[in-house]
Amino acid sequence: YNTKSNKVRLLRTPGGRLVNQVVKKKAKGPSCGDCGKRLIGIPALRPMEYRRLKKRERRVNRAYGGSRCAKCVRMRVVRAFLIEEQKCVKQVLAEKMSSAKEAPKKSSKKK
Repeated sequence: YNTKSNKVRLLRTPGGRLVNQVVKKKAKGPSCGDCGKRLIGIPALRPMEYRRLKKRERRVNRAYGGSRCAKCVRMRVVRAFLIEEQKCVKQVLAEKMSSAKEAPKKSSKKK
C-alpha cells in the first residue's frame, strides 16, 4: 500500500537489473522549544539514529544546547540578569527609604 512508511524507488544495479529500494522517512530535525526554529549544528535524523550518535554530536556545546537556539538562550540570560538587577535596585531603594524615616526620629531625640 502507498503509505508514508512504505515508499520505494527504482534503482538500477551494476548488473543492469532494476530493483526496488525502500526509502526511509525524511527526518524533520530538532527545533527550538521557545521559538520553534530549526536548531543549527544538529543533524536532522530519525529518533533511533540519534541514539547511535555520540553525545557531542546530539547537542551544541552551550547552555540549553540541543534544546534552545542561541537567540533564545541569550534572551533567557539577559532576562535573568535584569530580574536580579531589579531586585538589587528595590533593595537599595528600600534601604534609602528606611534610613530617611529613621533620620528625623534620631534628630528629635537629640533635641
